[in-house]
Amino acid sequence: MSVEIKRSNGSSNNHKQKALGFKLWALEPHWKAAWKLSSFRWRFWIGTVIFAGILIALPFFFNAIEERKGISFDDLVLERIPARNVSVAVFFLIWSSCLILVIRIYRDPMMLLTMLWAYNGVTLIRMACITLISLNPPAGLIPLADPITNQFYGERYITHDLFFSGHTTTVFLIFLCLKKKTDRIYTLFASIALGILLLVQHVHYTIDVLAAPVFTYALYRVALIITKIRNPSIIPDPG
Repeated sequence: MSVEIKRSNGSSNNHKQKALGFKLWALEPHWKAAWKLSSFRWRFWIGTVIFAGILIALPFFFNAIEERKGISFDDLVLERIPARNVSVAVFFLIWSSCLILVIRIYRDPMMLLTMLWAYNGVTLIRMACITLISLNPPAGLIPLADPITNQFYGERYITHDLFFSGHTTTVFLIFLCLKKKTDRIYTLFASIALGILLLVQHVHYTIDVLAAPVFTYALYRVALIITKIRNPSIIPDPG
């Protein structure tokens, strides 16, 4: 009897190992197939180098723009919205959307490539717009408390990075890159809710929030062209 039990336990362990092995195997073909393509590799590495350069430059850039004096203007929408601190809700919407993206990218290298180039492009354009269009913060602004994002801004809150909204841009870009219907529904809702919450906290002018999806969609389409590779059919469909 004891021998049979041991054999049964051993068989159960084998089944568990095979199941785990199958799950790991299911993830590998997508990246292995993509990495075999030189067109994927050089796009990945160039995009990564640009992204790293942006991360290094951001603290210096944001500290520099905080020293500038810009223009202020009346915002009819903000004048009708009492300022409230909704940092927790903003933080949740942004990072829950990012978590969904990370989970999906794990099995979809092409999604990573598109997101990488689109984010680089929209961030560089945004930095150019902020440089050319110097605005003072809206009246009643309450600085966002985001312990993760603020790590890239330096030692103080950044309030002059206005046109256009980087938070709205990020979540809307995630919406564009995702493929699963439920993911897209959630991130579309998150991007709309986020834009409203940024106005509630008076972090941005209305034009900053409304312009963000326009710039983001345009740069997303450009990224699709840049990341288009030959023979993409050899990369397994993540399903």
